[in-house]
Amino acid sequence: MRSMLSTWDRSVFERVAARHWPGGDRVLPRLSHAADHGALWFAVAAGAAVLGGRPARRAALRGVASLAVASVTVNTVGKRSVRRVRPIVDAVPVVRRLTRPPVTTSFPSGHSASAAAFTTGVMLENRSWGLALAPLAASVCFSRVYTGAHYPGDVVAGALLGAGAAFAVRGVAPTRSQLAPPARPRADAPALPGGRGLVVVANADSGQRAVAATRPDPVQLLRSALPHAEIVERMREADGRPVPLAAALEAAAERAAELGGALGILGGDGTVNAAAAAAMRRGLPLAVLPGGTHNHFAYDLGIESVADAVRAMEAGEAVAVDVTRFGRAGCFLNTFSIGAYPELVRVRERWAPRIGTWPAGLLAAVHILRTARPVRLRVDGRERRLWMLFAGNCTYHGLGLAPVRRHDLADGVLDVRMVHGGRLARTRLLVAALTGGLGHSPVLRTARVRHLRVEEIAAGTHLAYDGEVAPAPRELSLTKVNEALVVYRVPDE
Repeated sequence: MRSMLSTWDRSVFERVAARHWPGGDRVLPRLSHAADHGALWFAVAAGAAVLGGRPARRAALRGVASLAVASVTVNTVGKRSVRRVRPIVDAVPVVRRLTRPPVTTSFPSGHSASAAAFTTGVMLENRSWGLALAPLAASVCFSRVYTGAHYPGDVVAGALLGAGAAFAVRGVAPTRSQLAPPARPRADAPALPGGRGLVVVANADSGQRAVAATRPDPVQLLRSALPHAEIVERMREADGRPVPLAAALEAAAERAAELGGALGILGGDGTVNAAAAAAMRRGLPLAVLPGGTHNHFAYDLGIESVADAVRAMEAGEAVAVDVTRFGRAGCFLNTFSIGAYPELVRVRERWAPRIGTWPAGLLAAVHILRTARPVRLRVDGRERRLWMLFAGNCTYHGLGLAPVRRHDLADGVLDVRMVHGGRLARTRLLVAALTGGLGHSPVLRTARVRHLRVEEIAAGTHLAYDGEVAPAPRELSLTKVNEALVVYRVPDE
């Protein structure tokens, strides 16, 4: 059997070498070289991370992780277990041969493993994107036989190993579609076929404008998908200033109430926060359309695009979610903080117009780590000296100070995290994070509560909520309101 497979392998290799492939001599050797050490796939991943949204970044990350697993397996197990000699390239035309012939053993093909791993990883996250990459991956695999670097059997084995690596990664880190639907209570909301009864306020001042300019206009997508919806783009006054968002939202909410429909909002988390307040005052369901920089609330609802939101509204699929109130009239849907983070946001927003959001965020973080000082305040009657007080609306999953996402938006609790000041506090916190002991670090305290009282806040202190920054009052209370807001969410598959 082994002899038959070897004979078949060499026979196919020789047929490929003897046949003329139009355009192949010019394209395939270059493509094979471009894929050396996974460079081609890292470039694709980098492009997706920079130009794509959160779904694209997640797919790119899964593809790279799958490639890494495949590469380690090929180089530590595959190549050392089967020491197959490379093909004799006498039958391969000189113009096709690689300028630098490979020196490792032939079985399995590392290039094919990387191509299949990256593409399969992307496909497991997003089927359409994976299918779009499949021709490129297949071309890389074929180029290894075409240039004389591998036998066909090496390529097939490498591709199977790469696909297996992608599935192994999925076993450790499930895709979004594998996760069970969050335990959120369903709520009644009208189905809005074609957007009938929907009034949407589109906030053009939200998000990363430079990146948004390279993507389809979400307002035009909305008009096409929901022809019966009333879409209000924020107008500007005669002096060029925008109409206050609160006024635009109140007018839209009043109109939606007249129609017996829903209020829609296209914008970032701060804009969604303002829309939620207007929707709750009128007892309206809220349709969230991601249009900002981070869109945390929309993503936790499973809404990653305008198309997702349209599906939710047309199906009438809605849930009730918690809201946390603070101060006299404030509320937040995502997070609240006092200390270093509000200062980071202020610095980032000051620098972002000049250098871009992501560079500004990185430089602001470095600046705050160097210059921030602990704040003194009283939390639930106990005096504290803190680098940061963080409160999440519902339980966040993630390590320490890096909450990632919520699986339940109606669990009835505040996720409180306090970073204490003191001797070498920042260094101790960093060491704990790097060594995996963050959850046990005395610098970090966590709690799950329904109510939090903060007093004796120093003058000049700022707070941040849902990405917005405001001066902090002398004292305030954070109080959970269970299932206070009805929102549309992506229907279960």
